[in-house]
Amino acid sequence: MGIDPSAQVHASAIVEDGAVIGPGCVVGPFCTIGAAVKLGAGVELKSHVVVTGDTEIGDETVIFPFSVIGEIPQDLKFAGEDTKLVIGKRNRIREHVTMNTGTAGGGFVTRVGDDGLFMAGCHVAHDAQIGNNVILVNNVAVAGHVVIEDDVIVGGLSGLHQWVRIGRGAIIGALSMVTADVLPHALVQGPRGELDGLNLVGLKRRGVDRADITALRAAFLMLKQGEGSFQERAARLTDDTDSAYVREMVRFITGDSDRGFLTPK
Repeated sequence: MGIDPSAQVHASAIVEDGAVIGPGCVVGPFCTIGAAVKLGAGVELKSHVVVTGDTEIGDETVIFPFSVIGEIPQDLKFAGEDTKLVIGKRNRIREHVTMNTGTAGGGFVTRVGDDGLFMAGCHVAHDAQIGNNVILVNNVAVAGHVVIEDDVIVGGLSGLHQWVRIGRGAIIGALSMVTADVLPHALVQGPRGELDGLNLVGLKRRGVDRADITALRAAFLMLKQGEGSFQERAARLTDDTDSAYVREMVRFITGDSDRGFLTPK
């Protein structure tokens, strides 16, 4: 408990009693660390960083100046209940990023996975659940209760409406407002966030087999032009494919959704 002897804490930093500063941490000038904060091994706070609340930050995460991590939610329903923010390993959290703790109405925990890049000015609201290898470009606003699965990229100045789910491997173009769930491996762009195909570049970069990409293309076309409702078309996809990627898409569509889906035009 307390400050590990190998940690480097600048003389101007404020570390409240009870905080846990792990081995090899670097706490730069004018940082403030609250009593319930836990920093894993090798975490670096550059300078002027505020980490407060019941907040855990995983090993080797680096946080840049003027970020505020672990403050209370921007939610008028929040009544001071004990809630948490849990951040994984090896994240890069750039300047002026804000991440809030959870609320009673959302499971009490805001959670961020491993190996993410959160560029300057991003906001992660209460109860958001963010996966691994996620990139939020400058000034992205993630509202409360949003779920972002692994390997997602959200373009700059975009906004994600509360309760929206973003499926694995999707990409959101810059300046988009996303108000409904986004299918795994989808491409969304435009001011009102229209579904505009598959994230083919991302699939190829991750080395997805050509047969799976072909199957995803066929599935997308069936979702767009097949008979019946969107849900009925999705259910039929499992009868026509052995692709794990298509089955993943079907599971996503048939899962719980609070906002409905962006559908192919």
